[in-house]
Amino acid sequence: MRTKILLTALLVGLVLWTVGCRQSSAPQQAVATAAEPSPAQPESQAPDGGEIRPAEVRFFKGSIGSALGLQMKLIRDRETVTGNYFYEKVGTRIELKGSVDKDGNLVLEEFDQSGKSTGVFKGIWKTDESGHVNIVGNWSKPNSQKLTAFSLHQEPVEFTGTTEIVAKQIKEKSKTPKYEIDAEYPQITGAAGGGFDKFNQASRSLVARRVAQFKKDMADKVAEEASETEIPELGSDLGVGYSIGIARDDLISVEFDIGGYYAGAAHPNSYTEVLNFDLKNGKALRLADLFKPGAKYLQLVSTYSINDLKAQAKSKGPDSMLSDDTIRSGAGPDPKNFKSWTITPKGLSLTFDAYQVAPYAAGPQNVLIPYSALKDIIRSDGPLAGFVK
Repeated sequence: MRTKILLTALLVGLVLWTVGCRQSSAPQQAVATAAEPSPAQPESQAPDGGEIRPAEVRFFKGSIGSALGLQMKLIRDRETVTGNYFYEKVGTRIELKGSVDKDGNLVLEEFDQSGKSTGVFKGIWKTDESGHVNIVGNWSKPNSQKLTAFSLHQEPVEFTGTTEIVAKQIKEKSKTPKYEIDAEYPQITGAAGGGFDKFNQASRSLVARRVAQFKKDMADKVAEEASETEIPELGSDLGVGYSIGIARDDLISVEFDIGGYYAGAAHPNSYTEVLNFDLKNGKALRLADLFKPGAKYLQLVSTYSINDLKAQAKSKGPDSMLSDDTIRSGAGPDPKNFKSWTITPKGLSLTFDAYQVAPYAAGPQNVLIPYSALKDIIRSDGPLAGFVK
């Protein structure tokens, strides 16, 4: 009898203990479930204590219509976009405010200094494989049905603060001798310091020298034609443009495209020049400054370029105008073959002008050497060190 009573008491106790354990564990399970993120929470909302992505500042260069060059600065904070732009011929900044939706549809309204709406940009914001943004669309005046096409491409400008790049222009026309000059060069604004000032001077001087040489050639040509009975009706021209490889607080890399036509010549002539500048130390960079002292960088750069150019030629098939002989000659390990190089976020960019590795009809050729292929010889305290992972 006692044994039955004892067994009964033990069973009752076991049941009560089990129920108590379940009741005490239930609140803990509820807390754990509540701590999990809700699947309905939008991805754009940062959780409590989470990091909110800062607004992105981007610089663009492009045109409205066929002739109106412009530069634009846009600050995107999620769907909101603000900024300003100016026409290169005028220089007066015009304020912008608008939005871009999840599909990339961009609307930017512009305002004058009094706050009056003076026009609207409507286009598509599209990011390419390199992470740069291109915008194309139409501009119109308020309440107007007339549309003018515009296009913008992002420049790899990563300056901080108020530092920016603006394009300055040299435009001239002459009737005797008949010629036209349309040249532009970059200038850094919003930053003070010896390095920035020295770059501005070097950039301006490079283009000014080309303009001065062209005008001298025109004067010489007039003297030569004075005794000729037939003077060409076509005029001559000089054009200078530029593209930014990269622009940071301590480094800027620029390639100038210089092209011209001399009246009576069989075809125009074009070539490139570069200005790679150490803004921190205020000096132009040589190719050798990128690599370790004593490194055989020319051999490595040459070998990569030759293999890449041959691969390009092969991919083009019968339409390729590149031959192994011209490639080996124009891209061999000689310093004169590698004068046109720029620093970009993706790698060292090389330009081979017309006639260097291919005939004139093929145009200039380009090779991009990724930094991973150069990492063993890149100078640890040099301008490329920050690009090596």
